[in-house]
Amino acid sequence: MPAILQYEFMLRALAGGILVGVLAPVLGTFVVLRRLSLIADTLAHVALMGVAIGLASRFLPTLVALFAATAGAIVVEQLRARGRLPGDVALAVVLYGSLAVAVVVIGAAGGFNVDLFSFLFGSILSVAPLDLWLLAALAVVVLLFVALFFVDLAQMAFDEDLARVSGVRTDWLNLALAVLTGATITLSMRVVGVLLIGAMLVIPVLVGLRLARGLRAAMATAVLAGVLSAAAGLTLAFYGDLSAGGSIVLTALLLLVLANLWARWQLWRRTTAA
Repeated sequence: MPAILQYEFMLRALAGGILVGVLAPVLGTFVVLRRLSLIADTLAHVALMGVAIGLASRFLPTLVALFAATAGAIVVEQLRARGRLPGDVALAVVLYGSLAVAVVVIGAAGGFNVDLFSFLFGSILSVAPLDLWLLAALAVVVLLFVALFFVDLAQMAFDEDLARVSGVRTDWLNLALAVLTGATITLSMRVVGVLLIGAMLVIPVLVGLRLARGLRAAMATAVLAGVLSAAAGLTLAFYGDLSAGGSIVLTALLLLVLANLWARWQLWRRTTAA
């Protein structure tokens, strides 16, 4: 048996990584198609604010971060839906506001510590059984949500105005998508890290869009890329004593480079054959 599978903490980390590899690309597909990739970074910084407050108050940082990310998602969607601010401006306001609060709280609490670093960059040692149960429960909710509303989500992703005219409850779906994205970011912090989880919502999706035709095929390919990135990245982190989050994202970037090279080669082959 490989050494990586002989340690319980690595089995938990791999299980968590696989769940993140499924969750992030499924939601990220609709985030990327709607050109709202910045929402991942925004909600990540809101979650960071929650972690900082939780650590400073010594009260369940993951729970505080989950509450903060949910509230942040609602605020962003309300600002967008009511037209008070353009989508990118609303995201920027929430991002910088939450980051400012996080910096102030961290400074007041005496700076960084080991716990905060594990939330920032991910740690293969910090994934607890409770984290896995929460990720698994969230995965069930997300997959059911996407399965039930796939057609509406797809229509909204390509043309939100047309979807609204067609009777799709875009306001409710936007809010649900933002809240689920915030929950995914928060519960994935222990594996990938709050500063890098946004990459897992975007990069595997780009791989899927580059290699596959059709939305369902692109999503399935993105999930495969996400799972492979998580498993290979955590393996690299274990044997190389590296950051878990950084290793996962670098693996995903490598897959994106390979996907681009493959797509270019396919295009060149078709061009020369013609």
